[in-house]
Amino acid sequence: MEILIEEIVLYGGFAVLSLIIVIFYLKKKKKQSKIVTVKIEKAIEDKIHEPVSLHPHVDIDFCIGSGACITACPEKDILGLINGRATLVNASECIGHGACLHACPVEAISLVIGTEKRGVDLPHVNETFESNIKGIYIAGELGGMGLIRNGVEQGMQAVENIVANGIPQEHNMEYDLIIIGAGPAGVSATLTAKQNGLKFLTVDQDTLGGTVNSYPRAKIIMTQPMYLPTYGNVKLYETSKQKLLDIWNEAFDKNGIKIKEKTKIESIDSLKDGFKVISKTGEEFTTKTVLLTIGRRGTPRKLNVPGEEESPKVFYRLLDPERMVNQNILVVGGGDSALESAMLLMHTNKVILSYRKDAFARAKSKNRQNIQKAIEEKKLEVHFNTNVVSIEEDKVKMINNITNEEYEILNDFVYVFIGGQMPNSFLKNIGIEIHTRFKYTLKSFRKN
Repeated sequence: MEILIEEIVLYGGFAVLSLIIVIFYLKKKKKQSKIVTVKIEKAIEDKIHEPVSLHPHVDIDFCIGSGACITACPEKDILGLINGRATLVNASECIGHGACLHACPVEAISLVIGTEKRGVDLPHVNETFESNIKGIYIAGELGGMGLIRNGVEQGMQAVENIVANGIPQEHNMEYDLIIIGAGPAGVSATLTAKQNGLKFLTVDQDTLGGTVNSYPRAKIIMTQPMYLPTYGNVKLYETSKQKLLDIWNEAFDKNGIKIKEKTKIESIDSLKDGFKVISKTGEEFTTKTVLLTIGRRGTPRKLNVPGEEESPKVFYRLLDPERMVNQNILVVGGGDSALESAMLLMHTNKVILSYRKDAFARAKSKNRQNIQKAIEEKKLEVHFNTNVVSIEEDKVKMINNITNEEYEILNDFVYVFIGGQMPNSFLKNIGIEIHTRFKYTLKSFRKN
């Protein structure tokens, strides 16, 4: 009888302890949910809750609330837990590295581009990166992959798929593969082609580095460790544009690779056994396969206002900010490029930053914080809800979108960073299908 009583007391104690643990867990869960809810409300207020590019989508029916996705993400507050399920918080700050997807133990996360209401134009690409035209492949930013590390990975995978699909040892084309674009995906694709012994040619309308090469010299590129074929692991966490370009140049020199620079491709014609690639200057090359690794924003979007086209003081990229001294400068745009350029110029010039909306929702948190500090320290001016009306020799006419009031500012230079135009005409002329995708899962991020 005494033993029975002891067992009852013992099991009762376990039951009470278990109940206390459950109550503690539920309270902690409730507190955690409340904190995340407040963060979401703040994100909505700051207009950074809605995704603007590649971002995670959580299937709440499969999510077990492990929090592995939150721990794995190197960014802050992209995801949070509410009632034991992962949810988006500061979605617009996601940079699409895919760490959350790979960390999820139950595969409840996919990476998607576009939302239910906002579509994104993407070319047709299958699981091997081949377009609707057999033999033409697409990798990197053009297919929706904007992050350097992701572009590098896609360029390598695309060429590996081209090799796996098979290229005849003997054919009547000049090349096995022509790679168009020498940005992150193009660099990786070129090295992979070399590694696989392909007869290839890499061309770029500018030079090695593509869009990266047009960044300001002092720009810091945020990245993660990545693997470059023939070169090895590259352990970079925060480095300058020049450091990354040095690594790519070193890899090319090591392999004796030369790219054909200053060569803009005008068209790609289908042949019986391959393709004819034609440059703007009329040069022609024939190849069995083509890999497009060009950017989505190869052509800068313009303001389309009087005085813009003919004015010598309007620029669409900033290469040497240190050479600009004692100038009245207008920077137009609300993304990271605009904010970073304005901050690079503000120390030796009078800078006004104009943005058509009322908040920098598209920019990274760090850039927003730095620009706010610069405003408080009166290092630059920010004119929200404004547009450029016209550009004149020594001034710029502006308009306030709220009050419709027009005003003028003294001006020596105008830098425009309002994105770029996707090369839709080029793609359509080739015959590549373009679809507007809503909440589209990018194939390269689907787990096998």
